[in-house]
Amino acid sequence: MIKKGLVKINGVTIYSPKHTVENPLDITVDPECLEESDIVPENIPLDVVYEDADLIVINKPAGMVVHPAYGHNTGTLVNALLYHCKDLSGIGGVKRPGIVHRLDKDTSGLILIAKNDDAHVFLAQQFHPDTKQASRLYQAIVHGVPQKMEDTLSFAIAKDPRHFDRMRVSTKDDAKMAITHYKVLSVYGHSDQSLHERHSLIECELFTGRTHQIRVHLSHIRHPIVGDTLYSNSNNRADTRLMLHAYALSFIHPKTKQLMSFQTTLPADFINFCAR
Repeated sequence: MIKKGLVKINGVTIYSPKHTVENPLDITVDPECLEESDIVPENIPLDVVYEDADLIVINKPAGMVVHPAYGHNTGTLVNALLYHCKDLSGIGGVKRPGIVHRLDKDTSGLILIAKNDDAHVFLAQQFHPDTKQASRLYQAIVHGVPQKMEDTLSFAIAKDPRHFDRMRVSTKDDAKMAITHYKVLSVYGHSDQSLHERHSLIECELFTGRTHQIRVHLSHIRHPIVGDTLYSNSNNRADTRLMLHAYALSFIHPKTKQLMSFQTTLPADFINFCAR
C-alpha cells in the first residue's frame, strides 16, 4: 500500500516502507486500496483440531499451500477456509485472510487462523519475538547425528542473492536474527553405520519466526532435514517429502485470556520412515 502511494504522513504521501516515523503523527490510508477478494471458496476437507467464534486451529497436511500465490491459485488452505468459515480476519489481506503465522507448503502440522480482526491483532502480537507468548514446537528427521544432543542456534538470516527462493545464514546488515532451540529425541540406523549415515528425530522450538528458519539453521550445522531439496545436498528419495512437522502449539486466547495448548501425533510418513 505504501509503495502504491496510498499512505500519507502529516498529509505527505510516502513511498518507502522503510520511512522512519516519529510521534506525534497523523497517518492516513486511502480507502480505495481496499480490494475485494477474488479467491474462490473450495470444499476441501480440513482436519479441524479446535474452533470457536474467534479462531480455528488446523492440522495442515504436507503438500498444501497456505495461501494463494503465483502458481497456486486454487487448492490452498485459504480456499478451504473461505468455504469452511465464511468469517475470517481481513488483516492478512485479500490473499491471506486470517493467517496469523504460516507453514511452508511441504511442512505439515498445526496452524492458527483468526476469524476476526481483534483476535488477529491479539494473536499476532504473541508470535512477535519481543513478546514470545506463543509457543511452536516442531519435530524433524535430519541427516546424521548432531554433535550436541541439545543446543540453541542463534544465526542471523537473509535472502540468498544467488537463489531467489532461498534464505541463508548471513552477517550482512539486512540479516535478521533467528533463534532455534533443538534437542535430539531419537537416533535411527544400524550399529555398523557411521553417525553421518544415520538419521535423528529432533524437536525444535522457535524463538523467532523467520522464513525457512529451521531448515536454514539445521542445514547450516550440516544436519539438513530429510527431504529438503532446497537446503540439502544429500541424496533424498523421490518418495520422501520434507520431514518437518509442527506438532505442538500454545497461545493465549484473545477472549478468555486462557492458555490454549494443542498437540498432534506424528504423521504416518514420519513413523514409516523411522521404522525403516
